[in-house]
Amino acid sequence: MRRFASMMSASAMALVAGAAAAEELTVAYFLEWPMPFLAAKADGTYDEALGMKVNWVAFETGTAMSAAMASGDVQIALSQGVPPFVVAASAGQALQTLDVAVSYSENDNCVVATALEIDKDSADELAGKKVAVPMGTAAHYGFLRQMEHFGVDVASLTVVDMAPTDGAAALAQGEVDFACGYGGGLARMKEHGNVLLTGAEKEELGILVFDVTSAPADFVVENEALVSEFLAVTAAVNAEWNENHDPEMLAKIAAESGMTPDEAEAAIETFAFPSVGEQLSQKWLGGNAQNFMKGVADVFVEAGSIGSALDSYAAAINTAPLAATQ
Repeated sequence: MRRFASMMSASAMALVAGAAAAEELTVAYFLEWPMPFLAAKADGTYDEALGMKVNWVAFETGTAMSAAMASGDVQIALSQGVPPFVVAASAGQALQTLDVAVSYSENDNCVVATALEIDKDSADELAGKKVAVPMGTAAHYGFLRQMEHFGVDVASLTVVDMAPTDGAAALAQGEVDFACGYGGGLARMKEHGNVLLTGAEKEELGILVFDVTSAPADFVVENEALVSEFLAVTAAVNAEWNENHDPEMLAKIAAESGMTPDEAEAAIETFAFPSVGEQLSQKWLGGNAQNFMKGVADVFVEAGSIGSALDSYAAAINTAPLAATQ
């Protein structure tokens, strides 16, 4: 992370040291979810830039990340899915989106067992089937939107709440007819079935798939400079990856995500890491993300997954720390 170190100023680091209320920081992340920040994690770049020990805790779902932030066990979640974020915000949890961690329309999907021979042209045959879905996640939202598109009544399905890795195992063993998930779990699902829609086809339907970096609002208020510097490390390593796709970085990313280099490369090729300028634009945090969150919430309300939606999700997005990185 030599490039990042050269971008840091002594005054910025002093500001962070003065603003930080905590002596340590605990960050939630996903295994089998290869992203550039993992190279910085491996190198200790976050610890050095923030002047404190950063503890990293792996989670299986974004809903578990929300619970950990609510309890105070975690201060920042790096790569929380928008749907679990929206579920928590809709329930009154004071969380804020701080950046767009990754966009991945190809790496979140539903897979139908090969033996059923069901594709997008015969998707109505899914009615009455059993499906594994990690509830309250991006995969859950995508599942609901796809079923809506294909005219399949969700009430006719037996929906089982399973983490992607468990859903993949259930699909392989024939315990479910199709399964939805992301990351390594999705990769294993594809060994036993086929997707109904490609990432591009989902985007055409308005099914966006992206994760955010999130944190409790009070933590951000009390530690805005610290949060900004955390985001700066992430932005710098994303820029380095986007520019070079360095094999040494990939090796670190793979090791930190618990994947082989080939597995990590196959997954990260389906990811996009927007620049800070792009994130602050209208396409993302400048307006579209707020509208998208409202759409996600309304779909969940209609499906009976949450009781009610907020009138607006504008207050759930705080761009100030990200803008300060510029």
